[in-house]
Amino acid sequence: MTVENKFVFKLYITGHTHTSERAIENLRRICKKEFDGNYHIVIIDVLECPQMAENEKILATPTLIKEVPPPCRRIIGDLSDEKQLLSKLNLSSPKSKEEV
Repeated sequence: MTVENKFVFKLYITGHTHTSERAIENLRRICKKEFDGNYHIVIIDVLECPQMAENEKILATPTLIKEVPPPCRRIIGDLSDEKQLLSKLNLSSPKSKEEV
């Protein structure tokens, strides 16, 4: 999936658990803050779409995959540490660049 000029994230979750809901909220908050609408989020529940999870070799949830821009990166967890998330996904937000 590509969305021109946007960051593309896939978030794999398992049902509507507290951890899943927290990961969704954290991802939306961080994207809204850091990427000013320049992002697309796809949320995939592995209970509803097990084949997609198998195709992506998802072993634990929540798992976030940054597909665009390359390179593809993955992180597992509830995404509560914003700095760690941006660092592990090899992202520097447009806002961070403006502050320099």
